[in-house]
Amino acid sequence: MNKGRLEAFSDGVFAIIITIMVLELHAPEGKSFHDLLPVLPKFVSYILSFVYVAIYWNNHHHMFQVVKHVSGKILWTNALLLFCLSLVPFVTAWMGENHFSASPVALYGVVLIMAGIAYYILVRSLIHVHGKDSLLATSIGSDFKGKISIVIYGLGILLCYLNPFIGFGLYCVVALIWFVPDQRIEKRIKSEAE
Repeated sequence: MNKGRLEAFSDGVFAIIITIMVLELHAPEGKSFHDLLPVLPKFVSYILSFVYVAIYWNNHHHMFQVVKHVSGKILWTNALLLFCLSLVPFVTAWMGENHFSASPVALYGVVLIMAGIAYYILVRSLIHVHGKDSLLATSIGSDFKGKISIVIYGLGILLCYLNPFIGFGLYCVVALIWFVPDQRIEKRIKSEAE
C-alpha cells in the first residue's frame, strides 16, 4: 500500500492534538504580569507537551522518508501511536490544573511511556515489512535512545510519588534527549546518495 494517506492522516492528527492543547490555555482576568502566575503551571505543562508532540512529528516525518510502502499492520500500529498521543492534551490539562500533583504527573508519564512503546512497535513493524537490511533498519540500529527513554519514563512514574517534580524532571530529560531531531536516518540517506 502507498504511504501517502498514512502520512497525511498522521499530520492531521498531530495538528489537531496541538490545537486542542493550545485551546486549553485561557488568558487570566487582569492586566498585570502577576495575574499570569495562576496559569503558569498550565503553560509549563503545555510547553513540555508541545515539545513532545513536535518530537514525535519530527521523528515520524524522518522515518517515513525512507519507508517505501505500508501494510495493514502498520496502519494499525500507526493508529496506536496516534491514539496514545491523542491522550496528551487530557493529561497536560490535568497536570497543569493540579499544579503538578503526584497522580496527574504519574498519569502524564504513563501516557508518555505508552506513546514510546507504540512508537517502538511502529518502528519494528516497519522494519519487519522493509527487511533487516533496509535503510530504515540500518538507520535505527539498536534504538538505544528509544529503549532508554522508556526506562526513564518508568523511573519518572515511580518517583512521582516520592516527589512529582522528580518525575516531571525526568520527562524533561527524555525530551532533551530527543529534542535534536534524530539524525540517523538523514545521515544514512546522505551517505546512500553519495
